[in-house]
Parts: sequence; structure tokens; C-alpha cells
Amino acid sequence: MIVELQVLPRPSGTPDNPHSHVEAAIAVIQNSGLHAEVSALGTTFEGTPDEVWAVLRAAHEATLEAGAEFSISVVKLAQGASDGGPTMDRLTEKFR
Repeated sequence: MIVELQVLPRPSGTPDNPHSHVEAAIAVIQNSGLHAEVSALGTTFEGTPDEVWAVLRAAHEATLEAGAEFSISVVKLAQGASDGGPTMDRLTEKFR
């Protein structure tokens, strides 16, 4: 399963680090051990459905635990019916 996650916490951070609440979600994803890529407007990662759902929840909640008053998460999911489903590399290799 592949997911792209964009978190929109308010506020997005602190005066000293204006994106610290967003960075808390990114840290959860990076520390999950799943293949992940951070981009300008979101983070894409992949794993088994159980892994992905757990990381999604943890990343969303990390924004609140970091101090955001509320947070919206925008999620895109891609999953195949079998183990041969889409992967980040298969979907992007033509453009790299």
C-alpha cells in the first residue's frame, strides 16, 4: 500500500520553529522504518496495510502532541488486490 500524507496543523509550528508540528508528523514517518520520501507538499510512504494505517494515525496525532490546537490530514491511498500492487518505485521509475 502506498500513501501520500499532507498534514495541516494549526498553528503549523512555534515562533522559533514555524513548521515544528508538521515536522513531528514527518519524524514519525521517517522513524517508522517504512520507505518514505518527503516532498514540498506532503510525504509519500509505503508498507503493508497494517503498517501504513498505524503510521498514518501516529503521524496525524503527532501534530497534536507537538502542540497544534487542531490538525487536518489529507490522505491519498493506492493499494493493489495482490502483493503485486503499486509501489513508489514502479510508479516513478520512468521519471527518474
